Amino acid sequence: MTERFVSGNAVRLLKNGEEYFPALESAIDEAMHEIFLETYIFEHDRAGIRIGKALSNAAARGVSVQLMVDGFGSRTLPEAFVEEMENSGVKVLFFGQRTSPWTLRRSRLRRLHRKLAVIDARTAFVGGINIIDDRNIPGVPIKGEDIPPRFDYAIQVEGPLVSEIHHSVRSLWILRAWMHFQRPWQESFTPKMQERHGTQHAAFLVRDNLRHRRNIELAYLHAIGSAKKEIIIANAYFFPGLGFRHALVDAASRGVRVILLLQGKVEYLLLHYATRALYGNFLDSGIEIYEYQRSLMHAKVAVVDNHWTTVGSSNIDPFSLLLAREANVVIRDDTFASELRKSLLESIEKDSTRLYPDSWERQPLPRRVLIWLSYGLVRFLTGMAGYGRDHEFR
Repeated sequence: MTERFVSGNAVRLLKNGEEYFPALESAIDEAMHEIFLETYIFEHDRAGIRIGKALSNAAARGVSVQLMVDGFGSRTLPEAFVEEMENSGVKVLFFGQRTSPWTLRRSRLRRLHRKLAVIDARTAFVGGINIIDDRNIPGVPIKGEDIPPRFDYAIQVEGPLVSEIHHSVRSLWILRAWMHFQRPWQESFTPKMQERHGTQHAAFLVRDNLRHRRNIELAYLHAIGSAKKEIIIANAYFFPGLGFRHALVDAASRGVRVILLLQGKVEYLLLHYATRALYGNFLDSGIEIYEYQRSLMHAKVAVVDNHWTTVGSSNIDPFSLLLAREANVVIRDDTFASELRKSLLESIEKDSTRLYPDSWERQPLPRRVLIWLSYGLVRFLTGMAGYGRDHEFR
């Protein structure tokens, strides 16, 4: 088992930015010593300006503020906005080159996809929500309250697990600071071991290219392999390897109800259609597939047997499982699992469309050709990046 569970935590579920950003902003406003924030996308929009101002205000009152953003995901972040935060005392680092073009070189594809925040080493946030407005949807030129929000989750954690999350963000900051030929910072805050804040057992999992290459994937596989009654996976970008697909089919064959809630809207054309090449085998195996239709789906969560859950940044595709830096929390708690399960089932019932084997098989020939061409191209690109064969992405 890859998880190392820690007891005594209080974990709060946050759905979408409308719950996440007020909680994050409040924690930043209450910070007294130190803030770490990592994100893939930091957009200069309503949410980004709001969080940026909170970080700047914290730095201005003497809090040590470290902001790390991915160079590719945040490549459009205005220099003037970055300078404004830096002038207030916020220390900003870009993970990778800001203007690097898409390429198959591994070093360029290894991106910071984690969404983490740790305040005073006492409160942590983990999830899939970037610093971007819920209604800032690519391809939708008109922004406003009438646009359905992006569908996503995060959690707020208090308790002993925060120490592990703090260690992770601090270590990455020190590493990247030295790589940028900068002194990390003059540390004056010594965090204390967090006391118990609740009763929940939780484990913090990361994916990197050193000692934790498959931790998140293996946690999923162990939970799927141990499932007795039900598996619900909601994942925005779903292109699992052969072993993962077999685990889901095996679970369905032994009588476990397997539900997949996947992206219904087209966001990334190639992956959107490549994923659909997997649907036929899943549907024939009795796996239920629902496509979220209300807006863009960005969630990366799962519930197994109404007890085991995970919330985080990791998609189930080659880029998350093989290339990017990711972070998930696994929670073993019936109450938390029930809350997340209820939220997912509501979204399935109200905002999603179920796919059936007969309708799937009657798709027009041009669409089938597009699906299989996309599938082949994704396999080819994964192999060119040097990972496909070793990790069964075929």
